[in-house]
Amino acid sequence: MPSRKSSKAVPEQLDLGWHPPGLIAGVDEAGCGPLAGPVVAAAVILDDLAPVAGLADSKALTALQRERLYAEIHARALCVSVALASVEEIDTLNILQARLLAMKRAVEALRLLPKRVLVDGNRLPVLRIPADAIVRGDALVPAISAASIVAKVERDRLCAELHQRWPDYGFGGHKGYPTREHLDALRRLGACPAHRRSFAPVRAVLAGMPADAETA
Repeated sequence: MPSRKSSKAVPEQLDLGWHPPGLIAGVDEAGCGPLAGPVVAAAVILDDLAPVAGLADSKALTALQRERLYAEIHARALCVSVALASVEEIDTLNILQARLLAMKRAVEALRLLPKRVLVDGNRLPVLRIPADAIVRGDALVPAISAASIVAKVERDRLCAELHQRWPDYGFGGHKGYPTREHLDALRRLGACPAHRRSFAPVRAVLAGMPADAETA
């Protein structure tokens, strides 16, 4: 089982209990909780000879910090891949399976074959490569932190595109999450094509009930 290192010099690193030779890919996703848009996954293989300073869980960083690190990760990592699971796939499969599907696609899109894959959370996609699920991996494993940043930036950029297409919903601000503004827009306007029909607030609107009658 993974555990934290006791060394005070590296409090944010994780002792995985093994040191396998070969490339390690970190994987994470963004966009499981929102009511609209795809879920986005990223896979990153960092270069030990070109470390990226400041990597952390994307949720602990500002938008400007994420954008800066996103550029550095792309410049310094050995390879980076991004993959999606669409709104239609989310509604058909459910959000958990769509999340795992996006992660699987991201790993399979890497141009280099990793020796092992480290995934944030407690569930693994089906892979042909040995993999470990690491709870809070986005805060503990640099490659997963990098993947979390890439996925978050890519997802936010997609939300900016959704905002351009359907500005009345405010996607550029709430990023699809069920804020009061978003629920009010759903109540007034109904669902747009980017909304996830399987999520409870959207389902409620389509059934003629208030958007906040249920929660996702």
